[in-house]
Amino acid sequence: MADMKFKFTIQQYQTDAVNSVVNVFKGQPKQGVVSYRRDVGKEYEIKFSDSIDNTYLAGFSNAPVALSAEQLLNNIREVQKENNIKESSTLAKHMGACSLDVEMETGTGKTYVYIKTMFELNERYGWNKFIVVVPSIAIREGVQKSFQMMEDHFMNDYGKRANFFIYNSKNLTEIDDFSSRADLSVMIINVQAFNARGKDARRIRMELDEFASRRPIDVIKANRPIVILDEPQKMGGKKTQESLKEFNPLFTLNYSATHKEHHDLVYVLDALDAYKMKLVKKIEVKGFDIKNLRGTDGYLYLENIVISPNHPPRARLEFEIKYNKSINREVRILGVDDDLYSLSKGLEQYQGYHINDINPINGLVTFTNGVEIHTGEVQGDVSEKDIRRVQIRETIRSHFEKEKDLYNRGIKTLSLFFIDKVEHYRKYDEEGNEVNSEYGQMFEEEYNSILNEYLTLFDTPYEKYLKSIDVKKTHAGYFSIDKKGHKIDSKIKRGSDISDDESAYELILKDKEKLLSFDNPVRFIFSHSALREGWDNPNVFQICTLKHGGDSTTNKRQEVGRGLRICVDQDGNRMDEQALGAEVQDVNKLTVIASDGYKDFVSSLQKEIKDDLYERPTKITLDFFTNKHVKHNDEIVTITKEQNDIINRYLIKNDYVDDDGNLTELYRTDDENNTLKPLPETHGVDKIAIEVHALINSIFDDHALDDFVLDGRKTKIPENNLNDNFNKEEFQKLW
Repeated sequence: MADMKFKFTIQQYQTDAVNSVVNVFKGQPKQGVVSYRRDVGKEYEIKFSDSIDNTYLAGFSNAPVALSAEQLLNNIREVQKENNIKESSTLAKHMGACSLDVEMETGTGKTYVYIKTMFELNERYGWNKFIVVVPSIAIREGVQKSFQMMEDHFMNDYGKRANFFIYNSKNLTEIDDFSSRADLSVMIINVQAFNARGKDARRIRMELDEFASRRPIDVIKANRPIVILDEPQKMGGKKTQESLKEFNPLFTLNYSATHKEHHDLVYVLDALDAYKMKLVKKIEVKGFDIKNLRGTDGYLYLENIVISPNHPPRARLEFEIKYNKSINREVRILGVDDDLYSLSKGLEQYQGYHINDINPINGLVTFTNGVEIHTGEVQGDVSEKDIRRVQIRETIRSHFEKEKDLYNRGIKTLSLFFIDKVEHYRKYDEEGNEVNSEYGQMFEEEYNSILNEYLTLFDTPYEKYLKSIDVKKTHAGYFSIDKKGHKIDSKIKRGSDISDDESAYELILKDKEKLLSFDNPVRFIFSHSALREGWDNPNVFQICTLKHGGDSTTNKRQEVGRGLRICVDQDGNRMDEQALGAEVQDVNKLTVIASDGYKDFVSSLQKEIKDDLYERPTKITLDFFTNKHVKHNDEIVTITKEQNDIINRYLIKNDYVDDDGNLTELYRTDDENNTLKPLPETHGVDKIAIEVHALINSIFDDHALDDFVLDGRKTKIPENNLNDNFNKEEFQKLW
């Protein structure tokens, strides 16, 4: 399994994203490369001036863009029409001949798309020099890893490999190789390497003795590279933008999920599009809220309500129990009429805590003394350690719940903990040995407790798998390493929320495929919160942040982004809609275990996603469909005014829109159940039915967002157990 490789399949939406950029240059002749006399430094020029045809001095740059600004703008507008994007009025010549924006949601293969775009630009127009600029070392290492992983895939498609390297001011010979190559060549550089105050950053503009008295920036810019900006919103400073111009770009391509500066937008796949197309995991948020009661220091936590066909609903409650020498907190599964005072062996704070009602619909347990507790609520005397322990327990329980099913499908389940200090997880004893600290100890205690619930008398393959894993080997930390080999906190530079420590990224990225194998016992990963971006793993199904609140929503979104990708099985196959059909987002579900205030987490995450959505219409107006472009059988079709009127009448007649042009619940239901009424055959409207409904579904609706990021604490009752006269008593009888 150590040799497992990700398998990349050609996805239509990714092909569309590639073509949206490449078609901007329609009409550009394939000129191959332009040779030029390379600056090798005076000393070497004299030495090699007599070499045959001066081959040593030859460099190869990108051929110029032959299209006029007017031709480029016309091409951009054609692409925008095809993608139903608002057309540009003028050409954005930010850097080079044009500057194009591609908007793609995290987890949909943005890096794959721009690497494939390089191959296509090379194939169609002969351009061969590219620079990928990234905002951090984390992303830089991730990009390099992507090039390595995709090498064979693109070799099969294009019959060639990209020569890629990371710019390093201490290894400048690679710049000469880059300049002298006539084939596809890529330099990957992080913005700090040319736009910071450090010595290394200054070197790119210095005449260096070890570089034959040349300035690296001069040698690079002679190649007229196509510059690709990965996450440009993190490189928007005035100084950075001026520095980027020094590369003398032929043109620039900007790839992000959330653009701040806007140029000519040619392709959009935002968060809601990605969810509706089932290209990312569904997100559910679990966690807890703290409610301190007056007059009690008794601790009480309602984990969840257990529903079983053999029992009425029961509550999984954690409370304190008195023993001879200690008071311990324990989780028990309790039913109506159970008495906490008795079960706690007489602890006074539980006087009157006699369970009166368990309501699974509202996630509510009521006691005879009038006290109520909701699922995910902690009451009483709660410390920081209590909160972290509950989070760890929730993560482990969610992990087991998913893993039981996923194991049988050949899918490894991973859970990710973000922490703010390494010493909370691991520390070193006097002899320098690594030992568990607070979180490591908590994890092992909670893991063993929950594991016992999953082991039965039946020796199933999954139980054999669980028994084969030592608790100490199933969790591991990925942190920066100091000179003594000790794990340390990742350093964050002033004004940034991400780290540039290379040692931690190297570990995570090298183990990316290994972590997906059942042969590797690691299932729970502890990582520093500074490593939120630049790496991800498709099989992360739980994300938990063990740190104080106060993070911005953006940081939450970054953390969530680490687990949005569609998972893969043991053979590296994507478990997408093609593989799983209607089950795809039941299997691909990311659970986020939030700390205190999880309900706020849900609403703030939804708000951030909504704010970042591409500006789309919210209603169907009288002329909504007129002149819209759709792709039908590989041809672009423009919807006529007559077809628009027919579609509008169809929607009104079938009660699919209300008087204000909003989609009705009936449309949503029929669409979900594949029972939409057929479109009329008049004027060929029926032939573009799929495309028409795709346009209708592009209308923003809060239902889709609620479904994408949902409150995992709300118990969903199977619909086949409900009837028109449904009430709580009936529900109790059902179970």
